[in-house]
Amino acid sequence: MERQFQLGVAGFALVVAAFAIAGQRPKAAGESGQPHSDLVKLASISTADRQSIDYAALDARLQRMVQKPTMVGMAVGVVENGRITFLSGYGETLAGSGERVTPATVFRWASVSKGVAGTMAAKLAEEGMLDLSAPIARYSTSLRLPGGDEQRATLGDVLSHRLGLYRNAYDDKLEAGENPVLIRQTYASLASLCAPGTCWSYQNIAFDSSSEAIARVTGKPYKEVVANRLFRPLGMTSASVSREGLENAPSWAKPHSVGRRPLELNDAYYRVPAAGGVNSNIKDMALWMIAQMGGMPEVLDRKVLDEIHAPLVQTPNELGRLRKFRERLGEPYYGYGWRSYVYAGHRIIGHRGGVNGYRSLILFDPERKSGVVALWNSNTSQPGGLEFEVMDMLYGLPFRDWMEIDKGGSPTSTIASAEDVNSGGDTRG
Repeated sequence: MERQFQLGVAGFALVVAAFAIAGQRPKAAGESGQPHSDLVKLASISTADRQSIDYAALDARLQRMVQKPTMVGMAVGVVENGRITFLSGYGETLAGSGERVTPATVFRWASVSKGVAGTMAAKLAEEGMLDLSAPIARYSTSLRLPGGDEQRATLGDVLSHRLGLYRNAYDDKLEAGENPVLIRQTYASLASLCAPGTCWSYQNIAFDSSSEAIARVTGKPYKEVVANRLFRPLGMTSASVSREGLENAPSWAKPHSVGRRPLELNDAYYRVPAAGGVNSNIKDMALWMIAQMGGMPEVLDRKVLDEIHAPLVQTPNELGRLRKFRERLGEPYYGYGWRSYVYAGHRIIGHRGGVNGYRSLILFDPERKSGVVALWNSNTSQPGGLEFEVMDMLYGLPFRDWMEIDKGGSPTSTIASAEDVNSGGDTRG
């Protein structure tokens, strides 16, 4: 497992180089946040904090996973006790190319991006620039809802999928190339499922009206706001919110079908950046998870984290979708861009994501400051069971083959949902 330890030095160098190039000095919280020395420490791998996870067994499992005929490349990170304890890449950036995935390879986050939007909105609310309880219409977004409900639906309703629209409303139009601003204006002609704030239904185009609100109150494009107020202060040197940010990375994973066929990179969900536009390498995703656990309070304080992770609305259909894990999993809720569950008696927080050719996951226990992140570049959902294999190790539970690596033939149960089939939430993949 030598490759896992090499990024400790690499992460150090990346952060130092980023600060040197930008000429950054610590500023006020919210602009530069975490002091330079802490960023360097957090970006390096700490073997001393390895306690509950069997890393040799985990590495062996992942090496077997990437050999599956549905897989091309994958990157995985683990955090224990608030420190990165494992970073590793597997497979290839492009099938047959021989270019290896490393912890520096950039992938798409897909719907894991929603947690960035929720975090940014809550941070701006703490600064008095936004009000999550205010009608979304206050921020002059393009969102129009049935019966003029944009005057009643709040920004918080947008971020928690409580707008009363049917699931994934008009995502097919976005994928066909239509302008999301124009699509949002057509929602007024739909029939409501419920009054805003009273039922849950997963959205992408409507959710992205949050990026318009953030841009409106800051006077800057959404991608610049999150870069300057979140990614840079957190030391996330590879993170971006654009197609160019992915394609310009020194190493980036190309999208593939389940059958390892290369796919054309599609920009549909970059056009709704709050819903699915973030890219990064696995090191930066691990830093993001540390910040969500409370490990960088100068940038994200406890008040913001408590607000975005709070269980606002029940999502009982999750238990049907995740029935394979009912032995462990219960009490599914959604907050502001984040899901939460009770797993074997422990409250955990996370999200999954998928756009055509990419999948992602983040899952962590905020009390133990431990969790897992993963990115891969094909349409299979099979590696999604990884998050529960890591949680079982963390809690000392009996091993279960949640990734179904040992199961003969193709897995009969995958983890497919509105956020991990694609960010559009259907089976088109």
